[in-house]
Amino acid sequence: MSEAFDIYTLLFLVLAVVIFIRLRNVLGRRTGNERQPYDPYTRTEATRSDAKRADEPVVALPRGRAARTKTAEEPGPSLADIEAKLGRHATKDSPLGKSLTALMRADPGFDPGQFLDGAKAAYEMVVMAFAQGDEETLKNLLGDDVFDGFSRAISEREERGEKHESNLVGIDKADIIEAEVKNRIAYVTVKFVSDLVSVTRDSDGEVVEGDPKKVREVTDIWTFARDTTSRNPNWKLVATEAAN
Repeated sequence: MSEAFDIYTLLFLVLAVVIFIRLRNVLGRRTGNERQPYDPYTRTEATRSDAKRADEPVVALPRGRAARTKTAEEPGPSLADIEAKLGRHATKDSPLGKSLTALMRADPGFDPGQFLDGAKAAYEMVVMAFAQGDEETLKNLLGDDVFDGFSRAISEREERGEKHESNLVGIDKADIIEAEVKNRIAYVTVKFVSDLVSVTRDSDGEVVEGDPKKVREVTDIWTFARDTTSRNPNWKLVATEAAN
């Protein structure tokens, strides 16, 4: 009797295992309607593909958060966020403060402080690239009209056999003085005050302009522009003016 009981118990156990395996196979089978598993790299690769199609300057002027196009569902920045970003750059009721506020509503990722950090980096790169005749770098940083002017000046300098040397000692000040959004294009104008050693030499190495031993204060007013509807976070220099 004990042996029979053991045999039946064993049979029931085998049967239970077989049923369990079949149920697992049926429940675990895909029907084609399941949600696709999340791939953390898919969005990154799509963003890279979009970036390759865009015109990408070497220097991206930081805008705080990742670049994105504002949608109807996405809330704009709060008044507290805007006032915090304005900081020392402008009071909220001043003309500049109102202009920057309008820009931040059109482009929620814009941050004046971080923008200026990028603008100063771009300023140094443009000054050095122009001195070295590096048109490839300039092409990436400048708008078409400004690039044409810089390129023409470089060509004329080379035709005369001259070389230009610049040493940016430092940027003393960089302040936003104007901002506006026109036809979805954001424009930000920055006043730079820098210390620069600049000299131009002829083909014999003789100085024809400037002083290699004199540091002079230079004030430049540059305007940067960016399409606020673009995924490309980069700004380009679209206008220059020398204040001295």
